[in-house]
Amino acid sequence: MPAPVAPDILIVDDTPANLQLLAGMLKERGYKVRPAPSGRVALQAAQNQPPDLILLDINMPEMNGYEVCAQLKASEQLRDIPVIFISALDETIDKVCAFSVGAVDYVTKPFQFEEVEARVGAHLRLRHLQLELEARNRELQSANDELHRLQTLRDNLTHMIVHDMRSPLGGIVGYHDLIRKHDSANLSERGGEFLRKASESSDRLIGMVNSLLDVSKLEAGELKPQRMACDLGTLAQQAAEMLSSLAKKCSLEVPAPAEPVIVPADRDLIFRVLQNLIGNALKFTPAGGQVQVSIESEGATALVSVRDTGPGIAPENHARIFEKFGQVNQRGPRIGTGLGLTFCRLAVQAHGGEIGVESALGAGSRFWFRLPARVGGLTL
Repeated sequence: MPAPVAPDILIVDDTPANLQLLAGMLKERGYKVRPAPSGRVALQAAQNQPPDLILLDINMPEMNGYEVCAQLKASEQLRDIPVIFISALDETIDKVCAFSVGAVDYVTKPFQFEEVEARVGAHLRLRHLQLELEARNRELQSANDELHRLQTLRDNLTHMIVHDMRSPLGGIVGYHDLIRKHDSANLSERGGEFLRKASESSDRLIGMVNSLLDVSKLEAGELKPQRMACDLGTLAQQAAEMLSSLAKKCSLEVPAPAEPVIVPADRDLIFRVLQNLIGNALKFTPAGGQVQVSIESEGATALVSVRDTGPGIAPENHARIFEKFGQVNQRGPRIGTGLGLTFCRLAVQAHGGEIGVESALGAGSRFWFRLPARVGGLTL
C-alpha cells in the first residue's frame, strides 16, 4: 500500500524570516511546504503545480495579498484552493476585504502556531471532503448518463419492435373478422367462443401497442393536443358506455354535472384518459363495489375525479404507478399495466394540467386530473 501523500502548502510572504519560521514548523508536522517571496512568484508556482492550501500575507510590494487572492479565484484551475490570510492587519475592514476576495480564514500576527496548525488541518480536511464529493458527483453523473443512454436504447428498440408489430397484429384482427363474417356458421359453439376470446386478446394487444407508441410521441413532444371545445360530462358518459361490459359486477355512476363543463382540449386524448381511469377503477373494484365519476368547474380549471371501492394503493406507491412500465405488487391484484397511467399523465400534462391519486390500502382510490378552462386566446 503506497504511503499517503503529504499535503502541499504554498506559503506567500515577502519577509524571509516569516517564511522560514512558518515553513519549518509545518515541515516538522509532515507537510510539503513551498515558500514564495512575492505574489507574482506565488501565482506562477500555483499555476505550475496547484497546492492543496495557500497561506497568504497581505502587505507585500508590487502585488498585495488581496490582489493575489483575487487572481487565484479568477482562475478556473486555482479558484477552489483554500486561501488563509496571515497578516499583522487586525482591523475588521481588513478581514472583511479578505473574505470578500475569497479567503476561507484569517489569522492575525503574531500568531500561535497551534492555531495556524489547527486551521490548516481543518481546511485541508474540508478540501479533501470537497474533492471526494466532486468525485462522487462525477461518478453519479457518469452513471446517470449511462442509465439515460441505456433507457434511450431500450425505448428506441421497444419503439421499433412495437411499430413493426402493428402490421401482423392488424392482419390477425382482419382474419378474425373474416372468419366471423364468412365462416362463423361452420364453427362450433366452443370454436366461436375461442374466436371471440382471441379477438378480445388481439384488440387488447393492439391497444397496448398504440398506447406505447403514443407514450413515446408524448415524451418526445411529437403528439400535440388538437384543442377544441370538449364537454367533459359527455365524454365521461361515452367512456362509461364503452366500458359497460366491465360494470356488470359493480355499479358505475357518472352523474351529469349541474352545468356543462367545457374545456379546450384534444377530444381523443382526454377520452382515452377517461377510459383508462374508469376502466382501471372497474377492473380493481370487487363485486358489489362502486365506481363514481364526478366533474366540476373550479374557477379557471375543470376537475375530474374517479372514485372506487377497490383495494387501494399504499402512499409510497402513488408516484410509481404513473411511471412508464411501473407496476405495484401489493396485497390483492397487481396495480398498473405499465402504460395506461403513464399515458394519462403525459396526455394531461400536454394540456397544461395535472393528475394525481389519493388512496390508502383498504380504503379505495380517487384518481383525479385538472385541465385549464382557458388556454392562450382560447376561452370557453
